[in-house]
Amino acid sequence: MLQVLFRIPWDHLTIGGVEIPTFGLGIVLFAWALLGTAIVGRMAWQGRVSDLLRDPLAVGIWGAAGVAIWMAPTIGPKFAPEGIPFFGYGLMLFIGFTTAVFLATRRAAEQGLPPEKIWDLAVAIFIPGLIGARLFFAVQYPEKVFTGRTLLENVLSFVNLSQGGIVLFGGLLMGTVAYFVFCYWNRIDPLRLADIITPSIFVGVGFGRIGCLLNGCCYGDVCHLPFAIQFPGSSVTYSEFVYRGVISPVELATPWLQPTQIYSAIDGFIIALAAYLYYPYRTRHGAVFGLAVLTYSITRYLIELLRSDEEGQFSTSLTISQWVSLGVGICVCALLVYVFFCAQKLQRKRLTESVPG
Repeated sequence: MLQVLFRIPWDHLTIGGVEIPTFGLGIVLFAWALLGTAIVGRMAWQGRVSDLLRDPLAVGIWGAAGVAIWMAPTIGPKFAPEGIPFFGYGLMLFIGFTTAVFLATRRAAEQGLPPEKIWDLAVAIFIPGLIGARLFFAVQYPEKVFTGRTLLENVLSFVNLSQGGIVLFGGLLMGTVAYFVFCYWNRIDPLRLADIITPSIFVGVGFGRIGCLLNGCCYGDVCHLPFAIQFPGSSVTYSEFVYRGVISPVELATPWLQPTQIYSAIDGFIIALAAYLYYPYRTRHGAVFGLAVLTYSITRYLIELLRSDEEGQFSTSLTISQWVSLGVGICVCALLVYVFFCAQKLQRKRLTESVPG
């Protein structure tokens, strides 16, 4: 639909006939420095400057980003001559990420967990999750990713997400590995923290699916419902339909399709709301996470029945996402059995053994 929402030029923006420098020594670098000053000032006000000094990696990343903004007018035009494109999918990922982190920090503060840990966790799982999501897609559709003739061209094609090409389940699986490493490193109960961040996970899913709608991926099957949608000739969906021979290149748009991206977005937001409301009533650590993920496994399986962008796998009619939904559902059922039946018994046993006889 709207893959590229707008572009920010490398040199300047013209507003009301006035040229305002953007990158380099411009408004972007000024805003970045102002934000950093505000964060440091707040930490100084709270007497936590020592926390900043103990985290040189964060300071280094922040400074490197500032240098990149300053050097952008020299390097950037070589890759994007018309300016930085703001993709609809990327914007939705950004909105989902920031909203999810904000929501989780508030819940963490209520539970006595430092909000900074949520930001650390977000950074720790975002990049591995994105790599996992892209890797899952690359394994599933290597012919769409590795289109170059040389190793360098294929690497650049792998990291180019401008045309979409990530799979949510791949991100969740790789992000889960990073999550447990983070919890082990920081000595945090993974089930307790999982309940705190569960609503945030599905807020991110909801916004991500809106991004899918803007990008034109994850499309549905042909239908004739009043709320069916079409994709124009410039969309990913249209290109896919032409490539598969479903429509002729002379067609102006795709057929009317199931709005599966909207279904998935609503599904994510509803699960997020339900998890957020259920949290105060939970009786076990891990209950919120387990029930939410089990619900998502079921709804994702059902929504896949309405999609037409994936073929059946392993000589069946089930798509790879349906197979993963089944696997995740079985694992989560085992987790819920542990949470509701085994964990409390193990805790009681440990308490009994610790009492002197």
